[in-house]
Amino acid sequence: MIGFAGKRVIEQTIGEKLPDEFQTAEFLLEHGFIDKIVERKELKDTLSTLIKYHAKN
Repeated sequence: MIGFAGKRVIEQTIGEKLPDEFQTAEFLLEHGFIDKIVERKELKDTLSTLIKYHAKN
């Protein structure tokens, strides 16, 4: 789950029912809010690669 406010709080604020999968990484990936889902065992290498890529620019 990803988010700063809980699903219930957001629903109450906007007055609408949200999908069950709302705030999951998969939902956010499908809707363009995140770029990649990385398994924990791959996280260090992925972050290292991204940092190296951006450090060159």
